[in-house]
Amino acid sequence: MIKTLIAATFSVWSSTVLAFPSMKSGGSGLSPMRVSFEREIGAQPPLGFFDPFGLLADASVDRFNRLRYVEIKHGRISMLAILGHIATTAGLRLPGNIDFGGTSFASIPAGIAAFSKIPIAGLAQIVVFIGFLELCVMKDITGGEFVGDFRNDTFDLGWDVFNPEEQERKRAI
Repeated sequence: MIKTLIAATFSVWSSTVLAFPSMKSGGSGLSPMRVSFEREIGAQPPLGFFDPFGLLADASVDRFNRLRYVEIKHGRISMLAILGHIATTAGLRLPGNIDFGGTSFASIPAGIAAFSKIPIAGLAQIVVFIGFLELCVMKDITGGEFVGDFRNDTFDLGWDVFNPEEQERKRAI
């Protein structure tokens, strides 16, 4: 038992050490554009600036900002999707029927299996709703203070009450 625990601990430790390359200093032969991205918010230990596919190898600041915007937006959508999955797996359902044929929300299974049980008109409504969110809601309406600032004039949860250090910490999470 002890040998297994020691072997597992060593395995986890060694895979962690080998998985993350050491961070290089600014004068290591990297392009000036890449060095500037290494100091952006979100480039944190242990990975630092993580671009495994080299999407930003010769990119401009506009391309970096566009990819950051898309990453933040899709990350938020993914978080909402996980919350929806957790809620339906826990048994939370809307009351009533999903269609005029009498299919109740409670009869729709959780997860991917739900797609085969939802009527075609319901799937079309989901696609239209996602399109509406993409085109009208999940965009930078007011010009924002930074990339990924989706606040608008009607929905603000108190960002302005944080001091600049707290705002930077929250953006880096």
